[in-house]
Amino acid sequence: MDNILSVFKPLEISKGEFFLKSGKTCRQMAFIESGYMRMYDIVDGKEITLWIGSENRFITSLSSFIFETKNNWNIQAITDCKLYIINRENHFNLNKTEPKWLEFDNLLLANSFALLEKNMFSQLHTTAKQRFDNLLNEEPELFKNVPLQYIASMIGITPESLSRLRKIN
Repeated sequence: MDNILSVFKPLEISKGEFFLKSGKTCRQMAFIESGYMRMYDIVDGKEITLWIGSENRFITSLSSFIFETKNNWNIQAITDCKLYIINRENHFNLNKTEPKWLEFDNLLLANSFALLEKNMFSQLHTTAKQRFDNLLNEEPELFKNVPLQYIASMIGITPESLSRLRKIN
């Protein structure tokens, strides 16, 4: 565990600051100790939030980090954040030298794909109300700490629709 922890470096970023910008190659992965970050893109002048990362979660542009390609997403702090950063080189060195890290990394990848599948299925096969209810049940703290327009975007509805759904609950 000491070997794993030794390669993570603390980083504090302020609300509004970017961890990663679209078009850049992602060379770091962050563990969020505290705060909220969002992964988003701008489509036709409109910000579309893909995911909101919170305490005790990792955030990165996975394909860019692994394959050293240009990243498609912006990752921005919604609140002041305390992070622990691992760079790409140290990540892959740990995979070679620490079997427990490799096992953890495989679970992290599997969970990332499962989350992507879940979100795709949800957008295709559930109503806005169901998506709202699921998020409210799974992550109620988001609604206290994250601007509602980001939450609305993440579940694929307008802020006005989100306001109506919140009034119903």
